[in-house]
Parts: sequence; C-alpha cells; structure tokens
Amino acid sequence: MSDAPSSSPSSSPAVTDPASRPTSGTATAVSHRFCTAPLMDWSDRHCRYFWRLFSKNTLLYTEMVTTGAILFGDQQSHLDFNVEEQPVALQLGGSDPKDLARCAEIAEKWGYSELNLNCGCPSDRVKKGRFGACLMAEPDLVAECLGAMRDAVSIPVTVKHRIGIDDMEDYPGLTRFVETQARAGITTFIVHARKAWLNGLSPKENREIPPLKYDMVYQLKKDYPELEIVLNGGINTIEECQQHLQLLDGVMLGRAAYQTPALLADVDAALFGGEPGPTPAQVVHQMLPYIERELTKGQHLKHITRHMMGLFQGVPGARRFRRHLSERAHKAGAGPEVLEQALGLVSSAA
Repeated sequence: MSDAPSSSPSSSPAVTDPASRPTSGTATAVSHRFCTAPLMDWSDRHCRYFWRLFSKNTLLYTEMVTTGAILFGDQQSHLDFNVEEQPVALQLGGSDPKDLARCAEIAEKWGYSELNLNCGCPSDRVKKGRFGACLMAEPDLVAECLGAMRDAVSIPVTVKHRIGIDDMEDYPGLTRFVETQARAGITTFIVHARKAWLNGLSPKENREIPPLKYDMVYQLKKDYPELEIVLNGGINTIEECQQHLQLLDGVMLGRAAYQTPALLADVDAALFGGEPGPTPAQVVHQMLPYIERELTKGQHLKHITRHMMGLFQGVPGARRFRRHLSERAHKAGAGPEVLEQALGLVSSAA
C-alpha cells in the first residue's frame, strides 16, 4: 500500500490535470472470468507486465491506491502503468464519495479499464482510514461512494468485499450489503469467501484463519443470477478455477498467481479457448527488453526480478535461480545479464 496519506486534509495542493499527463493506455473491454488480485506491495506495474506475458485474457488489478495518495501525492508514481498491461483495473481505497469521484475521473483519463472499491482489506492501517473491510458495516455509505464513482466515469465500477466482518457472518447480512450496492447500479461483485476479523487477527491471519465458505458465494449467484459474481480466496490451480466457473461468473487468484506465476500460462487455453501461453524460459527472454527499458529510466533490477522468484517453482534448479537473483539483482549496475545467468541455472531451461 502507498505511504501517502490515507485521508484527505481539509485543504489540498493543486492536483495535476490528468489530461496533461501522458496517457498510459486506452481503456479496453474487461472480462472477469479470470483475474489476478490486488496485492499490496506485490502487484505493481512490473509484476503486472510480467504476468501479462503469460496471458492475454487475464484482468489485472493494481495494488490498492488510496484517494489521498492520488489527490495529494505523486499521481505519476501511483497511477502509471505499461500500456502492455491492458486490460488493467485500478483498485481504490477510500470512503469519501467526492474524493472517490475525483479519483475515478483522474483514473479514467489515465486509461484504466475499470475501477474497483476496496471493501475487503482488514489491516489496521486501512481500518483507521475508514475504508477496506470495515465499510461492510456501512452499506449505505458504500452505495453512495460507488454511485458517485459511477456518475463520474463511463468505465465499469465494481466492488471487492468479504462475506462478512466480525460477528456479521450471516447470509442475510451479506445479501443486504449486495442488494444495497446493486440498487446503486453495481453489477459486478468480487467476493472473498472468508469473513474478516477487524480485531484480533493480523492481515495475514485474516487470509488464512477464517474458514472459506464457498457455498455462501454459490448461493449468492443462485439468488441474484442477474449479477456478476466473482470468487476470491483459496484458489490455487486452474482445475479449481474450472470447477468454480461451473457455478460462478469469474475467479480471482492472488497468492497462487504470485508464488507460482507459471500457472498463468494455462489460463488462455483452459479458460478462454485460446492458445497456450509461453514457457517460463520464454517469459524470461521476453522480460529482457523490458528490463533494459526500465533500467534506462532509473529503475533497479531488484524491483523487477523480485516478482519472478517463483517462476520455476517445482523445477530442478529453481532454488539456484532464486538464490542467484537474490544475491545479485540488488547490486549496483546489475542488468539483464543477471537474469540470463539465473536462467542458465535451471535444468529445464538449459
């Protein structure tokens, strides 16, 4: 998550006119059949570029970006993305309808293909900013926020949320939240099939300890067939995706996509009827021109290769690949040759 302020001061400095900024890409039509999750500190633009090489059809989500970061911080650093990432969706964190509407307008001009409101993150920092999972306790406010965002833009606006928070885990509580947002015009709901404990569990524990309740999400689709319901939480394989897609409209993978990115190579063929994606070794070679380009802009190799550590998970030489990158990518002057050398340590890529 950004280090920019999570709430808006009473007065603000001049915000750069987004129309004067270089547009990162034209918004493209989105499909929620397969998505990668907004992952704080992980799904930055380098990670998303890397993921896109595996799959043309995956919808990629940014890290959550707060309204304060956009309105009072460096818009370029928080919003820029590579045109090759499209379709890419921006996830916003905030609870002020006016601020969210302003950010939505800026993001649309920047070229994003979708806007998503975070109502699922349980971290203390998010809770103090009055956004994330705690907003599930205020469905009317969420509807006001989403409605303001919809009124401000022409691109899709969606919401990501939990099945409940704290003692609110009953199905009627979930449906009240969903119905309230549907009345505000929201048709796509990305549902993390765990509730969130706002007190007593860390963000990591909230991803693992509350039990997954897929049946609640399945029931939601049965009761509201007109809504697009996308499942998030605990999905680790393409085979599991295929099973869930028999009952739901879409799936979203987070940690599995990050830790074993090669699974994304099967997405287009298995879930969209397209061609198989490239091999991990081919992706390494495709990353080299990108790395050269980014290094000329002042980026550091380690900021790119850190997302590639799990590329050869389960393949002989994977540990040597990771160790080589860990020991050398951070050094001054490190360039694409470090990645090429690491590739040579993987048996299957020799």
